[in-house]
Amino acid sequence: MPRSLVWATDLDVLPLDHVVERRDGFVVVRSPSNPRHFWGNLLLFDDPPDAGAAARWEQLFDGEFADEPLVHHRTFAWDRVDGAVGDGLAEFADRGYELEETVGLLATPQQIRAHPRESRAVEVRALEPADGVDEELWQQVLELQVADRGERHEEAPYRVFGRARLADLRALFRAGRGAWYVALDGNLVVGSCGVVVTGKRGRFQTVGTAAAQRRRGICSRLVVEAAHHAAEHHGARKLVIAADPDYHALGLYESLGFRRAERVCGVCRQP
Repeated sequence: MPRSLVWATDLDVLPLDHVVERRDGFVVVRSPSNPRHFWGNLLLFDDPPDAGAAARWEQLFDGEFADEPLVHHRTFAWDRVDGAVGDGLAEFADRGYELEETVGLLATPQQIRAHPRESRAVEVRALEPADGVDEELWQQVLELQVADRGERHEEAPYRVFGRARLADLRALFRAGRGAWYVALDGNLVVGSCGVVVTGKRGRFQTVGTAAAQRRRGICSRLVVEAAHHAAEHHGARKLVIAADPDYHALGLYESLGFRRAERVCGVCRQP
């Protein structure tokens, strides 16, 4: 079990078939059902990279994933909660990797409070995870994620990844481990997020609002109701949400009662 709650709950939200194997100084994480998941197929090291780590780590990664022809990326992370980068920039920047820093925020359900400007014009509800149920809404969730994917991701491969990722999450929800939530304006999905519950901890997944609907208080309403529903119906007693340290959502989450607890780092080189 990683020391970091961010990394521990990153493992919680992986597909049911995910594999975690301990090696000397690092952990191998595999998601066989979704090899295109950059942060679901990685090496998680005990310590930050030092001089010469890039070549060593790449050799280890290639060896561990040699039997998976669809893994074309390389992802490395290290299990520190203080934001330590080590020689990460010096080692990996010139090799085409991007450093990703993540702030982990924590709250109990009792600490999460409604935002004074939250939207009351939308309906928030959990989707049914069973196959053949709420399919039109699940498809809208996928389209929302594809539209919000970021410029560095090409649409076609991201759509393949996104469809597989939602299928994996629906399998978790069918097993009783949380739910996916949507904010509806009529029959239109204008916001969505998931909460995967493992034991008594819940981890938020892919909080997003349609671009044309932002700054209307939809996200704050969605996050608060999802948190309380996850606590009441799935037993979540500790809630974890992650955010980019430079992204505006960080302040929003804090305004809802989350507090900063960790800062973790990793590097990824996409195909």
